[in-house]
Amino acid sequence: MTVIRSIALTIAALSATAAFAADNWYPSKYGAADTIGAANNLSPAASLAAAKLVKLGKVYSLGVVTGRDTPAYPPRTYQIVITQSNDGTGQLLGSNQATANDDILMSYVGIGSQLDGLGHVGVNHLYYNGKHAKDFVAPDGLKKYGTESVPPIATRGVLLDMAKLLKAKQLPAGRVFNRAEIEAAEKAAGVTIGKGDVVLFHTGWQSLATTNKTKFMGGEPGLGKEGAALLAARGVVAVGADTWAVEAIPFEIKTEAFPVHQILLARNGVYILENMNTAALAADGATEFLFVLGQPKFQGAVQATINPVAIR
Repeated sequence: MTVIRSIALTIAALSATAAFAADNWYPSKYGAADTIGAANNLSPAASLAAAKLVKLGKVYSLGVVTGRDTPAYPPRTYQIVITQSNDGTGQLLGSNQATANDDILMSYVGIGSQLDGLGHVGVNHLYYNGKHAKDFVAPDGLKKYGTESVPPIATRGVLLDMAKLLKAKQLPAGRVFNRAEIEAAEKAAGVTIGKGDVVLFHTGWQSLATTNKTKFMGGEPGLGKEGAALLAARGVVAVGADTWAVEAIPFEIKTEAFPVHQILLARNGVYILENMNTAALAADGATEFLFVLGQPKFQGAVQATINPVAIR
């Protein structure tokens, strides 16, 4: 079994190198007409196996609160208006004196905990499966790759506690983790990342979102290009972290911008989960769990504000 695993990891490493370096990244391995990317790796068998990980019945909210004070990539803003509020003095409805409030949300979708869809980041205006922006991007919503089309995700979640591995309460901005660190974290957690998994990284960075927003948005520790390619080659569905962009900032190559987003989203169809609340999972020493996400189905959305749950 050790030999087989070693061969499998070697193949994944070679595939990762190809996924990272190749210019011929489309059509997708899932087919030239595919629109859901790595979500193709979800399966009933994976969901059943993940459900068997539930032993304690403990549920963790992985989302953070989205509001006016939530730090966000500029110029993203949040505003909510409550209508029919009338200060408790307005017209009553019916003989039972019913009263009500309603709300209007005027907000960028990419604030707080969020899912990055396959139409979010591309390479020279080409997006997942080599589709040009002119063919699917419109002011009134994406005509392809809208996050409403992402299937519900119920699969194994894996937490890699990079802060613990690297012996720090909070990793510094720009600290990159690639294949060596990922494999070391797998070994420490006693898990092997595989097809259909959702991988989350804990770095300790999210605590700055409420204590030092300037520092929080000024950079972050995170995934590197080699590590992103490795995870894509392993067949993961999504990669997330307790940071606002998942990848290390400053970027590994200073002249580049969001290269990990390009590797995951555009080149491999792997979804990105930003601003995940991983602190409680890390504090409990959780390494694998049932991960469940049913995102809001806003038609044509590039991203989705989410609150996935982990169940142990």
